[in-house]
Amino acid sequence: MSALRVGVLAYPGCFASEVFGVPDLLTMAMHVAGPDHAGYEVSIVSPRRRVAASGGTALSVSPLREVDVLVVPGFELVPGHDLDAGLALLAPEIAAIRSHTAAGNAVVSICVGAFLLAEAGLLDGRRVTTSWLFADELARRCPDADVRSRHMVVTDEGVTTTAAFSAMYDFALELIRRHSGAAVARTTARVALVDDARSSQSPYVDARLLPRPGDEFSHRVMRRLDQTLADRYDLTALSQTFNVSTRTLLRRFGDETGRTPLEYLQSSRVRRARHLLETTDRTVAGISTAVGYQDSATFAALFAKHTGQRPRDYRASFRRGVG
Repeated sequence: MSALRVGVLAYPGCFASEVFGVPDLLTMAMHVAGPDHAGYEVSIVSPRRRVAASGGTALSVSPLREVDVLVVPGFELVPGHDLDAGLALLAPEIAAIRSHTAAGNAVVSICVGAFLLAEAGLLDGRRVTTSWLFADELARRCPDADVRSRHMVVTDEGVTTTAAFSAMYDFALELIRRHSGAAVARTTARVALVDDARSSQSPYVDARLLPRPGDEFSHRVMRRLDQTLADRYDLTALSQTFNVSTRTLLRRFGDETGRTPLEYLQSSRVRRARHLLETTDRTVAGISTAVGYQDSATFAALFAKHTGQRPRDYRASFRRGVG
């Protein structure tokens, strides 16, 4: 049996512990298995030359290379965080994930790393999981995915997703079990003091941390904005739709999301524009109109603010095959 090539995708703001957690447990497994076992070839890879993880920790990275399994760690996600803007800045990593899976290789996300897989278009039609704390948000963003919020690890046709943080060890033990055998996995778990019998997140769910029932208001506003993406933004009309004053709408939406409805709409429009730039041959002007901007210059400036690139430059870098 040849060594299993495992690559961990490092990117700006990723959790350093989730970059090294899986490699460290695989190293322990190799010690347990002994020198005659083929083991694992592990590398920390990135499309960037330099990467600073969460907290500013500098990571030493290698260029992207072909691996059998690509592990995508999670990142800091807190209420009020502009997830769309953060993901837009990770376009090189999302393109790398897409390219890796297009070659028929397996990919694994740790915790909210699932949102990067979602941006790469890998979750539609699949059973997936993530941290119970963010499962509803993943389901909202990926309505075609079957989000199993109680599962610890879910694998569906080469795509594996895991629950939060320590679930990386549940995945790693399963990987060791498949590649090195049950005995090696069991002993590795004992050496590392890792539970090798977990299957559910349910014991860890704290209802006090889940979105408040009132958060459904902001979700309904978001759905309305998504449904009328190309329409002119009209705060008064939006407020009337929900039978509240403009002041009440702004206050409730802001309390629940940390943003204004307009800020959410702009990020949603950019997300849609990115998809159209990547997957269609429509003109930039046509895409601008499709996402609600008659003035292409205004659209281009907003797009650059969110992604760091002008629309044409973004398309040149991340266009997928069309046709």
